[in-house]
Amino acid sequence: MMNTNMLILIVFAVYFSAIIGLAIHFRKSKNLTDYYLAGRGLNTWVGALSAQTSDMSGWLLMGFPGAIFAAGVGRTWLAIGLIIGTILNWIFVARRLRRYTIVANNSITLPSYFENRFRDKSHVLKIVAAIFVAVFFTVYVASSFRAGGILLYRLFGLTPIYGMMIVAALIVAYTFIGGLTAISWTDTIQGMMMLVALMALPIIAVSMMGGWSNVVTELPDGFYNILSDGAGGRIATTSIISDLAWGLGYFGMPHILIKLMAIKSDKMMKKSAVIGIVWVLLALGSALVVGLVGRAFLNSYVTEAGTRLIGVYPYGTGQETVFIEMVRNIFLHPAAGLGFIIIGGLLLCGIFAAVKSTADSQLLVASSAVTGDIYKQINKKATDKHLVWASRFVVLVIAVLALVFVMFNEDGVMLLVAAAWAGFGAAFGPLVLLSIFWKRTNRAGGIAGVITGGLTVLIWQYAPIIGGATPGASTGLFSIVPGFALGFIAIIIGSLVTKKPSDEILVDFETAKKPLIED
Repeated sequence: MMNTNMLILIVFAVYFSAIIGLAIHFRKSKNLTDYYLAGRGLNTWVGALSAQTSDMSGWLLMGFPGAIFAAGVGRTWLAIGLIIGTILNWIFVARRLRRYTIVANNSITLPSYFENRFRDKSHVLKIVAAIFVAVFFTVYVASSFRAGGILLYRLFGLTPIYGMMIVAALIVAYTFIGGLTAISWTDTIQGMMMLVALMALPIIAVSMMGGWSNVVTELPDGFYNILSDGAGGRIATTSIISDLAWGLGYFGMPHILIKLMAIKSDKMMKKSAVIGIVWVLLALGSALVVGLVGRAFLNSYVTEAGTRLIGVYPYGTGQETVFIEMVRNIFLHPAAGLGFIIIGGLLLCGIFAAVKSTADSQLLVASSAVTGDIYKQINKKATDKHLVWASRFVVLVIAVLALVFVMFNEDGVMLLVAAAWAGFGAAFGPLVLLSIFWKRTNRAGGIAGVITGGLTVLIWQYAPIIGGATPGASTGLFSIVPGFALGFIAIIIGSLVTKKPSDEILVDFETAKKPLIED
C-alpha cells in the first residue's frame, strides 16, 4: 500500500482539482461588475456563507484554537466580540450599505463607494482608501500563506518558505480563473467543509479519551473560567476589552462587505443574516472546543506514543498546530488504515479551505482597489476587459509582496490576522458606519478618518516609541481600540469644521434609507 504522505498528497490533489473545476464552472467575468461584484447576483446561501468563510481564514482552524489551547476559556471574549460584530453587521450595515452602493453610482468597491458617496471629484479619498486596502491586505494574505505553509511543514517536513510558495501559487492560479461569482460559490462549499471538520474532530478525540470527564481532568485549573488568564491568574481588563473589540472590525472589512454588497436583493438579506450568524456561532463554538479538547488529548492521550504538541515550530506557532496534530495522531499514524488516512486528509483540507476562502477574496478585493480605484484614474480609456487582465496582474504582484513580507516576519497566524483586522476596522469601519447613518459626514471628514484610523494602527502595532516598545506591547490594548476611536472622532471633527454636504448628497442619503424599486 502507498505510504501515508502519498495518500495525503492524492487527497489534496483531488480537492484542489475539484475546487478549480468548480471555479471554471461558475466563472462569470464579462465586465468589472461581474468580476468584482458577481453582477450583484449572489443568492441567500452563497451570500451568507461566502461572507463568513472569507471572514475566518486559517485563523479559525489554527489561530483561535491555538489561543484557547494556550489560555483556556478566558479567550472566549474574542469569540463573543466576533459574534456581536457579526450580528450587528448583518442587522444594521448589510442592507443599508448594499442600497447605498447602488445609489452611489453603482459602486463596486469600497473605495469607489466612498468617492461616489461624497461626490469627491478630486479622487483623494478613493486613492487614500485604496492604498490602505493594498497595505493591510498584503499583511492579511500573508497570514493565509503562513497557515498553509505550516500545514505542509507539519505533514511533509517541507521548509515553510517553500510550503508558502506552493500555497501562494495555487491560490493565485485559482483567483486568476474567475471573479467573485466563482470565489463565492466555492467558498460556500468550503464553508461547510470547515464546519464539518471543526465539529467532527473533537467528538472523535473525546470518544478516544473515554468521555468528556476524562477531558476535564486533564485540563489545568482555571481553564473553564472565563475570567482566568489560563495560568492561574485573573484576566486583565485590557485583554477583555481588546478581545471584545475584534467585533468592531466587521464594519470595515472590504472582503466581507463586498459579499454583502453582491447579494441579489434586499429581501434576501434577512435569511442570509440568519444563515451567516448561525454558521459563525457553530464555527466559533466548535473551534473553541477543538482548543480545549486538543489541550487534553495531545498532552495526555498521545503522551504514551511519545508525541506532544508543545515543541519547536517555525515562528513560535506550536499552539496553532493543535488541529493539525490532532488529525495526525488520530488518522495519520503508522497503523491507520486507508479509510482513516483519507478521512484525515479531508479534514486537513478544511485548513486549505479556510486559507483559500479568505485569501482569494482578499486578493480579488485588493486588486480591485489598485486596478479599479488607482490605475483606472491614470488610464481613463482602459476597457473593462483590459482592467480585468490588469487586475489579474495586480493579484500576482500583491501575492508576491505578501510572500516577501511573510518571509521576513516571524509573527504567527494570530498576530498577522490581528494586525490586518485592526487596520481595516480602524481605517474603514468608522467611515462605513457614519457614511450610512450620519448625513452630515463629508469628504474632508472621510479622508481624516481613514488616515487617522489606519496610521494609528500601524503606529500602535509597529512603532517602538515607548521605551523601545510599541504602544500595543506597553498597554496590552489591541490597536483597533484606539484606531477605531480616533478615526471616528476625526470624521466627526473633520466633517463639522468643513462645508456641509450638498443637496444632491443629502438626496442620495435619504434614498438609500428606503428599499430600492428593483428589490
